[in-house]
Amino acid sequence: MSRGTATDLVYLIAIVGFILALKGLSSPKRARIGNLAGAVGMLIAVGWTFSLPEVHSDTHNLVLMLIAMVIGAAIAVPAARLVKMTAMPQMVAIFNGVGGGAAALVSITEFIGLPHGTVAIYKIAEVLFGVLVGSVSFAGSAVAFAKLQELMTGRPVTYPGQQAINAVVGAGVLALAAATLATSSSTLLLLLLLASLVLGVIFVLPIGGADVPVLISLLNSFTGLAVAASGFTLDSNLLIVAGTLVGASGILLTRMMSQAMGRSLPNILFSAFGSVVTASGGDGQSVEGRSVRTGTSDDVGVLLAYARKVAIVPGYGLAVAQAQHTARELADSLAERGVEVFYAIHPVAGRMPGHMNVLLAEANVPYDQLKEMDEANAEMSTVDVALVVGANDVVNPAAKSSPGSPIYGMPIINVDQAANVVFLKRSMRPGFAGIDNELLYDPKTTMLFGDAKESLAKLITAVVAA
Repeated sequence: MSRGTATDLVYLIAIVGFILALKGLSSPKRARIGNLAGAVGMLIAVGWTFSLPEVHSDTHNLVLMLIAMVIGAAIAVPAARLVKMTAMPQMVAIFNGVGGGAAALVSITEFIGLPHGTVAIYKIAEVLFGVLVGSVSFAGSAVAFAKLQELMTGRPVTYPGQQAINAVVGAGVLALAAATLATSSSTLLLLLLLASLVLGVIFVLPIGGADVPVLISLLNSFTGLAVAASGFTLDSNLLIVAGTLVGASGILLTRMMSQAMGRSLPNILFSAFGSVVTASGGDGQSVEGRSVRTGTSDDVGVLLAYARKVAIVPGYGLAVAQAQHTARELADSLAERGVEVFYAIHPVAGRMPGHMNVLLAEANVPYDQLKEMDEANAEMSTVDVALVVGANDVVNPAAKSSPGSPIYGMPIINVDQAANVVFLKRSMRPGFAGIDNELLYDPKTTMLFGDAKESLAKLITAVVAA
């Protein structure tokens, strides 16, 4: 077997690992195995690449690559191990941005080495595509990270003449790309890089914080396309397939998230959603003259203890309080009393797809207790108590009843159909979308104010004592 054939075979095995990873990540039960399959595939690919003569024969470059890998591992491993689940979306954003930037740099490096004047036009086009898309992904991901990390406002950033400026920058990028394609000028390529970075920034600025997770998924798709382009530039089938897998899965996930929010992708990207925040009150205070019914942990504990079926609806507040283990303990306490318990999971609860699934998996919640939105809604009318822990927008009836609401049309968990609703919230502040929830003022709703973890712990004590 020739060296080339062996390389193709090894890379094919790695690609199979990537495909199995995507398949595994589609289910919470197989997510860990899928992640390991992808990691093994990447390890095989990187290991074999370093064994190639053209790589290990160049001692100088080999040393530089190893140094870069050590530095990258020293940053990435602690970051991945120490990151809080609430900060996972911004970590995904910044890691994705680094991938897009790396793809752009690879394309630039290859462009510099091309024998200008004799190279095929399509080769230059591949380079330009990698630079353009990779730079947009890098800059856009950096702004998304800043929004989620609260280094800047999470609300849409708008300014006079914004659309005109965006149009000018977009036209300038296309003009620079065409000019670079015609002249093979390194100077024009550098200008294209800078213009693409600006385009990435102004593309993300008008997008509100509630829509940033969808944006991150789209930028992830962009990074995949940039990697695929660099694969064409390097004549690497492995990069082409890996980048295409990322690009395709990213755009499918973006579409699924858009559908889960009941909105089109153009509406999410260009409507400056989230710019208006309604008034809110403090703990137990009335808003616009309306009052809410508050309860104690003992009252709610008794209500839960003597229920037949309880639905727990987790949200971002659960993640912030790191209360997933306490929620599991409460569910176990109720199950010991013969209460049927399940978790109603909204597709976009939290700050990224699967956020709640991962949190609850950390607490070893049985997978058969996790019910996706459609399955949970089918049972909600038979639920005695819907316990909403840190969620707001994903249970807000305004999505069904208020055409003027920014979340109108978004599918929600229909907790309003339950016999009783209990909200565990810190205050009456609105959710991430910045709008009030009329369900908070419903006579069958009880508010239990405080930190989610502390409130759940008190409920466990109350249930045991009931």
